[in-house]
Amino acid sequence: MGKFDNILKEYGISRREFLKYCTALSGTLALSPAFAPKIAEAIESDNRPPVIWLEFQDCAGDSESLLRANRPTVGDLILNYLSIDYHETIMAAAGHQAEAARDETVKKYKNKYICVVEGSIPTADDGIYCCIGGRSAVDILKEVGGNAAFVISVGTCAAYGGLPAAYPNPTEAKSVKEILGSKTVINLPGCPMNVDNLTATIVHYLLFGAPPALDKFLRPKFAYGKRIHDNCERRAHFDAGQFVERWGDEGHRQGWCLYKMGCKGPETFHNCPTVRWNEGLSWPVMAGHGCVGCSEPGFWDTMTPIYRRLPNVPGFGVEATATKIGTTIVGISAVVFGVHGIVTAIRNRGLVKKVENEFEDKE
Repeated sequence: MGKFDNILKEYGISRREFLKYCTALSGTLALSPAFAPKIAEAIESDNRPPVIWLEFQDCAGDSESLLRANRPTVGDLILNYLSIDYHETIMAAAGHQAEAARDETVKKYKNKYICVVEGSIPTADDGIYCCIGGRSAVDILKEVGGNAAFVISVGTCAAYGGLPAAYPNPTEAKSVKEILGSKTVINLPGCPMNVDNLTATIVHYLLFGAPPALDKFLRPKFAYGKRIHDNCERRAHFDAGQFVERWGDEGHRQGWCLYKMGCKGPETFHNCPTVRWNEGLSWPVMAGHGCVGCSEPGFWDTMTPIYRRLPNVPGFGVEATATKIGTTIVGISAVVFGVHGIVTAIRNRGLVKKVENEFEDKE
């Protein structure tokens, strides 16, 4: 019995369950099930890189997602077995000991470790709005991220700036890629990211020695290659023109489409409907709440108000299906949704300015 088999036994995981997980992981990566043995071999190898997890301007939601990597338990095992050398939220060390552990990994495994970043990076006033151990987030990211094999931005804040970067962005929050420039960065946006996508991304690197194929927003195509709308279990109701008109109505109770209630699924790319959450049990739309578009650039500014639906495509009502509309009109709809985002952002900025003026008048 090998070393890894002993670890599986300690976790109460059978060899059969492990191989079943590897098969499921090959599906997540859009690979043939024939890759399952190779995935198992990559996971069992002794050349897994250490991980440094940096946490900056955020809500710790992605760390919480990490701690719930339990579908199955082997997902948790893989992330633990990778050797997460530095993670402020879960590591035992603190203060100077924690910083020393991080610095040691950077020096010992230069250009070999994986850097995972959670949260946006404030840059205003020399970055004083987020400091760790007397150093700014900008400084730490440039050193740690700059010396990593590659960087994974987990969550929308790290990938695009997220909520901290929403107008008026007082801390001048930026994304990881904006700070690291030419460095290889993989974005796993979401509020928070789904830990299954993180596991799959790391396993892809172990298997092929390179990051997975990325889209124009640096997101893995296996996880962000399809619109939520296209895989949604409520899609048939959209096609049939059956929409929830108000929360709690008969259509809502019967699981009809949430488009009119503000669902952003038609303009959001993510594998939420297939991977789901809480051990694959459910996801927001399945639970009765519309998609808020949290994995798209510009969230929060472009996707609010959350409960206001996307505009109609000119000449077509919401009852027209994507299939009937055709690829040409779908392209037009993307432009319409993009304009909607710009108008929404401008409107939100106007509201902020109005509040600021009212506050100044009271003073």
